[in-house]
Amino acid sequence: MQALRGVSVDVTKGELTAVMGPSGSGKSTLMHILAGLDQPTTGDVWIADTEIGGLNDTQLTKLRREHIGFIFQFFNLLPMLTAKENIVLPLRIAGEKPDADWVEELTAAVGLGDRVSHRPSELSGGQQQRVAIARALVSKPTVMFADEPTGNLDSTTSGEILTLLRDSVSSYGQTTVMVTHEAQAAAIADRILFLADGLIVEDIGSSTAREILETLEAVTTR
Repeated sequence: MQALRGVSVDVTKGELTAVMGPSGSGKSTLMHILAGLDQPTTGDVWIADTEIGGLNDTQLTKLRREHIGFIFQFFNLLPMLTAKENIVLPLRIAGEKPDADWVEELTAAVGLGDRVSHRPSELSGGQQQRVAIARALVSKPTVMFADEPTGNLDSTTSGEILTLLRDSVSSYGQTTVMVTHEAQAAAIADRILFLADGLIVEDIGSSTAREILETLEAVTTR
Protein backbone atom coordinates (compact mmCIF):
# COMPACT_ATOMS: atom_id res chain seq x y z
CA MET A 1 0.00 0.00 0.00
CA GLN A 2 1.29 3.47 -0.93
CA ALA A 3 1.11 6.20 1.73
CA LEU A 4 1.42 8.88 -0.96
CA ARG A 5 0.55 8.54 -4.64
CA GLY A 6 1.95 11.10 -7.05
CA VAL A 7 1.84 14.13 -4.76
CA SER A 8 3.34 17.28 -6.28
CA VAL A 9 3.40 20.47 -4.23
CA ASP A 10 5.35 23.72 -3.92
CA VAL A 11 5.36 25.36 -0.50
CA THR A 12 5.15 29.12 -0.92
CA LYS A 13 7.91 31.11 0.76
CA GLY A 14 6.75 33.34 3.60
CA GLU A 15 3.38 31.62 3.98
CA LEU A 16 1.80 29.17 6.41
CA THR A 17 0.54 26.03 4.69
CA ALA A 18 -1.72 23.69 6.65
CA VAL A 19 -2.06 20.01 5.77
CA MET A 20 -5.29 18.23 6.72
CA GLY A 21 -7.00 14.95 6.01
CA PRO A 22 -8.60 11.94 7.67
CA SER A 23 -6.50 9.42 9.60
CA GLY A 24 -4.36 7.41 7.20
CA SER A 25 -4.58 10.01 4.42
CA GLY A 26 -0.80 10.45 4.24
CA LYS A 27 -0.40 13.87 5.88
CA SER A 28 2.26 12.78 8.39
CA THR A 29 4.13 10.86 5.69
CA LEU A 30 4.08 13.96 3.49
CA MET A 31 5.55 16.10 6.26
CA HIS A 32 8.25 13.55 7.06
CA ILE A 33 9.28 13.39 3.41
CA LEU A 34 9.26 17.17 2.98
CA ALA A 35 11.41 17.51 6.11
CA GLY A 36 13.92 14.89 5.00
CA LEU A 37 13.01 12.47 7.80
CA ASP A 38 11.83 9.83 5.31
CA GLN A 39 12.88 9.16 1.72
CA PRO A 40 10.31 8.89 -1.07
CA THR A 41 10.44 5.72 -3.17
CA THR A 42 10.25 7.91 -6.28
CA GLY A 43 10.36 11.65 -6.91
CA ASP A 44 12.40 14.59 -5.65
CA VAL A 45 12.29 16.88 -2.63
CA TRP A 46 13.99 20.28 -2.82
CA ILE A 47 14.87 22.51 0.12
CA ALA A 48 16.86 25.74 -0.30
CA ASP A 49 17.85 24.83 -3.89
CA THR A 50 19.11 21.41 -2.78
CA GLU A 51 17.63 18.09 -3.91
CA ILE A 52 17.82 16.17 -0.67
CA GLY A 53 17.44 12.67 -2.12
CA GLY A 54 21.09 12.55 -3.14
CA LEU A 55 22.48 13.60 0.25
CA ASN A 56 24.24 11.20 2.59
CA ASP A 57 23.34 11.07 6.30
CA THR A 58 25.95 13.68 7.28
CA GLN A 59 24.86 16.10 4.56
CA LEU A 60 21.18 15.56 5.38
CA THR A 61 21.82 16.23 9.07
CA LYS A 62 23.64 19.45 8.17
CA LEU A 63 20.81 20.56 5.86
CA ARG A 64 18.16 19.90 8.52
CA ARG A 65 20.24 21.75 11.11
CA GLU A 66 20.67 24.80 8.87
CA HIS A 67 17.38 24.96 7.01
CA ILE A 68 14.64 23.18 8.98
CA GLY A 69 12.90 23.93 12.27
CA PHE A 70 10.58 21.46 14.03
CA ILE A 71 7.69 21.87 16.44
CA PHE A 72 6.24 18.66 17.85
CA GLN A 73 2.98 17.84 19.59
CA PHE A 74 4.80 16.66 22.73
CA PHE A 75 7.39 19.48 22.75
CA ASN A 76 10.52 17.20 22.78
CA LEU A 77 12.47 19.41 25.18
CA LEU A 78 15.52 18.11 27.04
CA PRO A 79 14.48 17.91 30.70
CA MET A 80 17.91 18.68 32.16
CA LEU A 81 18.24 21.98 30.30
CA THR A 82 16.61 25.31 31.11
CA ALA A 83 14.17 26.92 28.69
CA LYS A 84 16.89 29.19 27.33
CA GLU A 85 19.35 26.30 26.96
CA ASN A 86 16.72 24.33 25.04
CA ILE A 87 16.07 27.31 22.77
CA VAL A 88 19.73 27.79 21.78
CA LEU A 89 20.49 24.04 21.59
CA PRO A 90 20.32 23.87 17.75
CA LEU A 91 22.96 26.62 17.55
CA ARG A 92 25.17 24.94 20.16
CA ILE A 93 25.01 21.65 18.25
CA ALA A 94 25.97 23.49 15.07
CA GLY A 95 28.92 25.06 16.85
CA GLU A 96 27.50 28.57 16.47
CA LYS A 97 27.45 31.30 19.08
CA PRO A 98 23.88 32.43 19.80
CA ASP A 99 23.09 36.05 18.99
CA ALA A 100 22.10 37.35 22.43
CA ASP A 101 19.86 40.10 21.00
CA TRP A 102 18.03 37.67 18.71
CA VAL A 103 17.52 35.15 21.53
CA GLU A 104 16.18 37.91 23.79
CA GLU A 105 13.84 39.12 21.03
CA LEU A 106 12.58 35.59 20.46
CA THR A 107 11.96 34.80 24.12
CA ALA A 108 10.05 38.07 24.46
CA ALA A 109 8.09 37.41 21.26
CA VAL A 110 6.92 33.99 22.45
CA GLY A 111 6.05 35.37 25.88
CA LEU A 112 8.59 33.50 28.02
CA GLY A 113 10.31 36.45 29.65
CA ASP A 114 10.95 35.51 33.28
CA ARG A 115 10.61 31.75 32.64
CA VAL A 116 13.80 31.26 30.62
CA SER A 117 15.76 29.88 33.60
CA HIS A 118 13.11 27.24 34.39
CA ARG A 119 13.39 23.60 33.33
CA PRO A 120 10.57 21.92 31.35
CA SER A 121 9.15 20.21 34.47
CA GLU A 122 8.59 23.68 35.97
CA LEU A 123 6.68 24.92 32.92
CA SER A 124 3.09 24.42 31.79
CA GLY A 125 2.30 22.67 28.50
CA GLY A 126 1.73 26.01 26.80
CA GLN A 127 5.01 27.40 28.11
CA GLN A 128 6.86 24.30 26.92
CA GLN A 129 5.40 24.74 23.45
CA ARG A 130 6.50 28.39 23.49
CA VAL A 131 10.03 27.14 24.18
CA ALA A 132 9.69 24.69 21.29
CA ILE A 133 8.57 27.46 18.92
CA ALA A 134 11.50 29.68 19.91
CA ARG A 135 13.87 26.72 19.47
CA ALA A 136 12.49 26.11 15.97
CA LEU A 137 12.90 29.79 15.03
CA VAL A 138 16.30 30.48 16.59
CA SER A 139 18.31 29.30 13.59
CA LYS A 140 16.08 31.28 11.16
CA PRO A 141 15.28 28.16 9.14
CA THR A 142 14.24 28.07 5.50
CA VAL A 143 11.10 26.19 6.52
CA MET A 144 9.52 25.31 9.85
CA PHE A 145 7.42 22.15 10.26
CA ALA A 146 4.77 21.93 12.97
CA ASP A 147 3.29 18.49 13.68
CA GLU A 148 -0.05 18.86 15.50
CA PRO A 149 1.40 21.76 17.54
CA THR A 150 -1.79 22.27 19.57
CA GLY A 151 -2.79 18.60 19.87
CA ASN A 152 -1.69 18.32 23.50
CA LEU A 153 -3.01 21.68 24.74
CA ASP A 154 -6.30 23.03 26.08
CA SER A 155 -8.38 25.33 23.86
CA THR A 156 -7.25 28.61 25.45
CA THR A 157 -3.56 27.72 25.31
CA SER A 158 -4.03 26.38 21.78
CA GLY A 159 -5.34 29.76 20.69
CA GLU A 160 -2.29 31.48 22.15
CA ILE A 161 0.11 29.08 20.40
CA LEU A 162 -1.69 29.51 17.08
CA THR A 163 -1.34 33.28 17.43
CA LEU A 164 2.41 32.83 17.96
CA LEU A 165 2.69 30.65 14.85
CA ARG A 166 0.75 33.17 12.79
CA ASP A 167 2.92 36.00 14.14
CA SER A 168 6.12 34.15 13.21
CA VAL A 169 4.91 34.11 9.61
CA SER A 170 3.63 37.69 9.60
CA SER A 171 6.54 39.25 11.54
CA TYR A 172 9.52 37.17 10.39
CA GLY A 173 8.30 35.84 7.05
CA GLN A 174 8.80 32.32 8.40
CA THR A 175 7.73 29.72 5.85
CA THR A 176 5.74 27.13 7.79
CA VAL A 177 4.08 23.78 7.10
CA MET A 178 1.65 22.63 9.77
CA VAL A 179 -0.05 19.23 9.96
CA THR A 180 -3.26 19.45 11.97
CA HIS A 181 -6.65 17.78 12.35
CA GLU A 182 -8.16 20.91 13.92
CA ALA A 183 -10.10 23.32 11.71
CA GLN A 184 -9.48 26.16 14.16
CA ALA A 185 -5.74 25.65 13.74
CA ALA A 186 -5.92 25.44 9.95
CA ALA A 187 -7.90 28.71 9.91
CA ILE A 188 -4.69 30.67 10.61
CA ALA A 189 -3.11 29.33 7.40
CA ASP A 190 -2.68 31.12 4.10
CA ARG A 191 -3.31 27.85 2.29
CA ILE A 192 -4.82 24.50 3.27
CA LEU A 193 -4.03 21.22 1.53
CA PHE A 194 -6.43 18.30 2.00
CA LEU A 195 -5.16 14.76 1.56
CA ALA A 196 -7.18 11.60 1.03
CA ASP A 197 -5.81 8.16 0.16
CA GLY A 198 -2.33 9.58 -0.48
CA LEU A 199 -3.45 12.31 -2.88
CA ILE A 200 -3.94 16.06 -2.54
CA VAL A 201 -7.64 16.31 -3.34
CA GLU A 202 -8.30 19.94 -2.36
CA ASP A 203 -6.05 23.02 -2.26
CA ILE A 204 -7.75 26.15 -0.91
CA GLY A 205 -6.71 29.57 0.27
CA SER A 206 -7.28 31.22 3.64
CA SER A 207 -10.63 30.03 5.00
CA THR A 208 -12.79 30.11 8.11
CA ALA A 209 -12.94 27.14 10.47
CA ARG A 210 -16.47 26.40 9.25
CA GLU A 211 -15.42 26.38 5.59
CA ILE A 212 -12.48 24.12 6.46
CA LEU A 213 -14.75 21.68 8.31
CA GLU A 214 -17.13 21.55 5.36
CA THR A 215 -14.26 20.83 2.97
CA LEU A 216 -12.82 18.19 5.29
CA GLU A 217 -16.21 16.48 5.55
CA ALA A 218 -16.53 16.45 1.78
CA VAL A 219 -13.02 15.01 1.44
CA THR A 220 -13.67 12.35 4.08
CA THR A 221 -16.96 11.16 2.61
CA ARG A 222 -16.02 11.15 -1.07
